[in-house]
This record gives sequence, C-alpha cells and structure tokens, in this order.
Amino acid sequence: MMGLPKTRESAPDPQEQQDHVSEHYIEAEVSLVDRPLRTLKHEDAFAVLDAYGDIGTRPGSPEGLFFRDTRYLSRFELRFEGKRPLLLSSVLQDDNAALSVDLTNPDIRPQDDDGVPRDTISIDRTKFLWDSVCFERIGLKNFEKKPRTFTLDILFDSDFRDLFEVRGLDRLRRGTVSSRVAGPDRVEFAYTGLDGVGRTMTMIFSDPPAKLDVGRARFSLTLPAGGRRSLVIQVLCEEEKRGAPPDFVTAFRDKRRAGRAATRGIATVESSNEIFNEFLCRSTSDLYMLTTDTEHGLYPYAGIPWYSTVFGRDGIITAMQLLWIDPAVAAGVLKYLAATQATEVDPRADAQPGKILHERRQGEMARTGEVPFRRYYGTVDATPLFVMLAGMYYERTGDIGLIRSIWPAIEAAMGWCETYGDRDGDGFVEYFRETEHGLANQGWKDSHDSIFHADGSSALGPIALVEVQAYLFAARHHAARMAAALGHPGEAKRQLAAASALQARFEEVFWCEDLGTYALALDGDKKPCRVRTSNAGHALFAGIASPERAKRTAETLLSQDGFSGWGVRTLARGEPRYNPMSYHNGSVWPHDNAMVAIGLSRYGLKREAALVSQAIFDAANYQEHRRLPELYCGFLRKRRRGPVGYPVACSPQAWAAAAPFGLLAACLGLDMSEQRNEIRLTDPVLPSFLDEIVVRGLRLGSSVMDVRIHKYSGDVALNVLRRSGGATVLVCK
Repeated sequence: MMGLPKTRESAPDPQEQQDHVSEHYIEAEVSLVDRPLRTLKHEDAFAVLDAYGDIGTRPGSPEGLFFRDTRYLSRFELRFEGKRPLLLSSVLQDDNAALSVDLTNPDIRPQDDDGVPRDTISIDRTKFLWDSVCFERIGLKNFEKKPRTFTLDILFDSDFRDLFEVRGLDRLRRGTVSSRVAGPDRVEFAYTGLDGVGRTMTMIFSDPPAKLDVGRARFSLTLPAGGRRSLVIQVLCEEEKRGAPPDFVTAFRDKRRAGRAATRGIATVESSNEIFNEFLCRSTSDLYMLTTDTEHGLYPYAGIPWYSTVFGRDGIITAMQLLWIDPAVAAGVLKYLAATQATEVDPRADAQPGKILHERRQGEMARTGEVPFRRYYGTVDATPLFVMLAGMYYERTGDIGLIRSIWPAIEAAMGWCETYGDRDGDGFVEYFRETEHGLANQGWKDSHDSIFHADGSSALGPIALVEVQAYLFAARHHAARMAAALGHPGEAKRQLAAASALQARFEEVFWCEDLGTYALALDGDKKPCRVRTSNAGHALFAGIASPERAKRTAETLLSQDGFSGWGVRTLARGEPRYNPMSYHNGSVWPHDNAMVAIGLSRYGLKREAALVSQAIFDAANYQEHRRLPELYCGFLRKRRRGPVGYPVACSPQAWAAAAPFGLLAACLGLDMSEQRNEIRLTDPVLPSFLDEIVVRGLRLGSSVMDVRIHKYSGDVALNVLRRSGGATVLVCK
C-alpha cells in the first residue's frame, strides 16, 4: 500500500529474552501441577486459593485475591491453636458458585484435660466472590461430649502487587502502602499507586476478635458439647469507597440466582456417558464463571490466573465454539471489540485504524505504561477473526440489526487487513511489531521461539502466518454475505473476487508437497517456514484448503509425529525446536484441537474428528474436576497413564472450556442457519465413548427443540423429542 513502508524485523534470539520478558511468559518457581489450586471469579475479581482455602502458603505461587489486575490479598491463613487444620475434602461446587472445604483440628495436647484430640472439631469453610467482595463463612462444630476451648487465628496481609509483578516482572519503584485497625471488627489496607489510583482492602469480621492487629485476628472460642458456631469474614476490594456489602446469605443467594440466569437460555447436552456429562457440566460452569458482564455486553475473560481479562482472539474463538449453544456470548464479544477497535496509529500499543484489540489491562503497571497492555493491539489474527465471527453470528441468528450496527467496524477491520495488515500489497496479511516491549510473535502462538525455519533458525519479519491467511479468506466470504444482506452488492462481489485470488495464491505459496502440509508461515523474504505444525489445521477450519490437500494435511496432523494420543501437537515430533514440554512447540492445546476437528469435519473427515474428540475427552478424564487446562505436554500417550501436565497452565481457560462444544459440533457436522430456518447434521458420527446425546433447548430464531442423537445399526439416527416453531432438522450425507 502506498504510504506504508516495507519494513524488516529480526525475530528475537531466545537469549535476548532475558532483557525483556515477552508478555505470555510466566516465571515458574513452583508447579501448579504439584498442588492444584482452587479458583473463584466474579466480574473483575478472582481468587486463587490452595486446597485448604488459604492464600500465601507457598512462596512464588499465584495465590491471592485479585481485583482489576492487582493482588489485594496476598496472605490469608487459618490456624487452629497455632497449627494448620487437617484437610478432609476440598471441592468446587458444580456451578462454581463457591469453594467448600472440610477440615478438622490437629492434635493439641491430646493427653491433657484441656487439650483437643484430633478430629474433635469439624471446621467447614465456604468461600465465594460477589461484587468485588470475597465472602467466607467458617463453621465450627464440637463432636465431643464435653466443652472444648481453643483459639482460632486468621493471618492476613496485602501487598497490592500488580499481576505482572506476581508473574515475575521486577519494578524499580512502587507506590505506598498503609494499614490500620479501623475498628473492633475491621482492618484496612490502603495503597496509592504510581498511577495515582487509591486502592483499599478492608477486612470485616462478623464477630469482633478477642485480639486484632494488622496481620492477625485471634478468636478465643468455647464450644459446648455438640455445640456449633460460625464466623463470617468479608474482604472488600475497592478503587473507590462504596456502601456496605450485603450479608453472607443475601450475597450467596444473589450469586446463585445470577448464575442460573446466565445459563437459563442456553442449549444443554446430556449423554449416555456420565463422565462426559460431568465434563460438559464443568465446562459450562467454567465458561459462565469466566464470562463477565462488561459495559458492552457479555465477554468471556481468557483464563485464571494470568489472563482474567479481555483478550480479543480468545474471546472470539470461545464465542465461535459456543455459537450453537449460546449466541449471546458472540453478540457481547462483537459489540465489545467493535467499541474498542483502534481508530488511530499508536506504535506504543501496536495499534492502527481498524485493528481489533488484543488485550486490556486495568492494573497499575498498564496504567503507568510500564507494560504496554492497557489497550494493546499486538495481534494479527483477531481482526480477520472478528469479521469471521460476525458472519458466523449472522448465519446462526439472522440478527441483521447487530450486523448493521457494527458494519462500520467490519469495514474498518477489512480495511486494516488490506492496508496496515498488508504492507507490501501481496494479498497476504503480515504482522510487524511496532514496539520492542510488545509481542514479537503476534499469532496465537506468541512465544518468542514459535516461528522458525526447517533448519531451526528464527524467521525474520514481517511474518505471514498460515492460519491468518485462512482466516482472511473466510472473513472475505463472510464480509461478502453481510454486505449483500445490507444492500452493498458491489462490495460483496469485490470481497468474493479477493477471496478467490487469495486462495489461489495461498495454495501456490504455502503448500509443501514433500511435507504433506502447509508451511507454518512466510518470512519477510516470502520464504516458507517448512515445518509441520497444528497451524495448518486452521486452514481446514477456515475452508481455504483444497479438498485433496486438506486430506493430506489431515494425515500429517494425525500421524505418529503429529498426534500424541492425547491430541494434535502444536509442533510435530522430529521438527527442530520440538519439545513436548514447551508452551507452543510440541504441547497439546484443547482449543487448537477443537479448531482442527472442526476443520476435519468441514472436509467430511468425521471419523478423524471423532478421534481427536476421543483424545481430548480421555485427557479430561485425568484432570481434577474434569476441567481441561489451557494446555498439557505433548509426550506420547502410554497405557495406564494420563497426560503430562504443564507447570503454569491456566485452569480454567475459556477457550479450553469451550472446546468440548466445538468438538461435539465437529463430530455431528452441525450447521445452524436462521436464513434457511434449518438445523443440519451432515454425516454425523458419535465418538466411541458416546452411544447417544440429548440436546435440550436448541434455539433457532423463534423455534426451540429437544433432539436425541443416537447410534443405530452402525449409523447415527436423530429423533425430535419436542418442537415449537417452524425450523426443520435434517440429517444429510
């Protein structure tokens, strides 16, 4: 494009990462696999706790109570007579509303008359978040036949660390912290940051402690024989003073009601496999816990603990996989990203007009500019994916009103793809980092070492990723359909012609006949990165691949080098930089596998899609709470052993939680079109672990139905159990 320079950028050497840590990198001193954590979230607050419900028991862990990317509570420990209680059980409730922990007392001088033998006092803890307040009720019961007297201590602290500090970044300067006992039942910590924002953490006890200091509350308790007692603690996270929070019972009631309301209109799935039912239940609970009601509508925050905020790419892909069960999430994502689309050139934020947001941060370091992520646009794929999602949403819902309202954003996004995204005018979209403090690699594999050549050398930018060209191809088709619906036939014709030209050029340049797959990327000299990766599977997802080459690509993805048995690896075994323990060079990501499976299904490879679905389901069987993590290691599957965990994987992660719904849709060949008023299943299969599924509350326009899909004589049959409205359901070959 005229006016835009053709630039070159060197990909960073891994050693150079010591100078500035890339955004995705998490310093690891402890493994989250070693002692799995418990997570809670509501809106902009989240908590990371150990199994006891405590915070701060392990140095270097991400434990804490966070609000808007700041850790308000860095220590919260319960002690019985100065000792840690004995853990009996620790479970997240099925709907993620609360953490329930059962404890009992340790031995306290068991031979003395005034001692307390272990298992005498039952201690149950219930914790949840509501409206930026952490509520906890500690219930106590004496099971002895005589009174027992003991002390209960709460140890607490607040460090007001920015999330990026918790992740490992050092700071030369910080703001000032103060603390005080603000009354007989409360303690207050305050922090004035370098951004000028005042943050306050207030801890309120339902009963005034016998002794209260900054950092410790001591209760001296006597329980009669069979007696009960409870204490309630509220931890308020505030950037500005508000009114008093509701009581524990009212807040818990409101939280449960809000959770039910959020999922009231979605389609639900039941199956013949109880473990699969648990899997879907947990995924649904995780998704709606992560989904936040923003100023522009619902948005699924990416994941806990490191990414509990808006991410453009993550939100879009999550919404795509959820589209068939709940299009409201897609509507919220589209409105939010349209409202925050870049409107000017800002090199510090990697922003140009029309570009879609990568991430938003609300913490001190983002507000001061110490990290560039307050509103950061350093992603190359979110912009065409935004247009794809808009088109998919329109096809699914027929909501032309929403499409009309965001059409200027769609036009601007396509304009970015054709101008700033294509600096050399070759029809491909490339990325080029504008700020050295931003992301060096700006596709979904944004590790510093994820884009390279067959000899292992780093690719020099600007980089044209294989999946981004596929997304652009699909975006042009979706833009054409939306333009036609809005009365712009000339634009529709132009987009279709550009898509056809792109596909021809893509096949010519990206295909690697000897590898049986598409190249990972083109470097700044248009030299292909000839390595086998899962990225090529996204060419199938978006439909740019020719049928013959799609089949060849599928064979490569599912070969022993590409498929670990627990899923398709991000990088095939035997490639340079292959490491099954790496973040992007050999690991397995559930969302990536779901997109690959959808691509396989698009080309009629349903059995292959079912194989991928089986692998991901089998991996989930080995996860605590049946919860898919962000990723796991890509080691080869071995008998009688589960997948190898990744030490700092987020869990829950939105697009991982959405993956089961994408995988199921892939197996069924599910297509829902409001324009055709039709729900279509094309050559459906059910994975080996399922004999039948029942989908209830499946909505299309004004129609609602329940359908049963089951195996029958080696095939798959469908029965409509209930129907209102005129939509049709078809099973096609």
